[in-house]
Amino acid sequence: MPASQSPPIRILVVDDHTLFRRGLTALLSREPQFQVIGDAADAGQAQRRALELQPDVILLDNHLPGVNGVDALPALREAAPQARILMLTVSEDERDLARALRGGACGYLLKTIEGERLTDAIGRAMRGESIVADEMTGKLVAAYRDAASAPGHEAATAAPPMPAAPTPFDELSPRELDILRSIARGESNKEIARNFGIAEATVKNHVQQVLRKLKVSSRVHAAVIATEQGLA
Repeated sequence: MPASQSPPIRILVVDDHTLFRRGLTALLSREPQFQVIGDAADAGQAQRRALELQPDVILLDNHLPGVNGVDALPALREAAPQARILMLTVSEDERDLARALRGGACGYLLKTIEGERLTDAIGRAMRGESIVADEMTGKLVAAYRDAASAPGHEAATAAPPMPAAPTPFDELSPRELDILRSIARGESNKEIARNFGIAEATVKNHVQQVLRKLKVSSRVHAAVIATEQGLA
């Protein structure tokens, strides 16, 4: 392997459906930057495989027999401390999302995700980013807002720690403020593009500018800031 070429990202796939594991493995194996080094069908097997293989990334389903994926997070993090754990599930329950992020998952993706977006998410996870499915952003913000207004509860109990720095809204253009409001409502790039009558690529550029100006790395952080500041 040339000195300039990075080693492949080593992935462990955890899902109780054999056909899904095989299909996901086949999909990821097409990409030279990935290497699926193993799979597991339940939490116990996943813990053993993680300890043995020490993967870079664990793709973890939530609905596993016996112990759910979110409940398996502490054991998996202990077995492979350096691994980035991405939930890949059908569950759109905001409680599962909040528990997963509090439990140490670096992302929460839905199984409806397109292959290209999944490979991009894995790469972003390896760069230290937090990734949440667009469809779940609004639910996370709602959970955060509800917890913040609940008597005797701190907002941090409903969501992972978020940046506390002042929000530089004055640096955002009017269109970027509109984009930020849309992000806080949980809208996807496609929905934002349709609502504003602009190209999806243009929306993507606006989102990147919003994240850069707010000094955050994910749409979730931007959405929570917008909610905290009363913009959403």
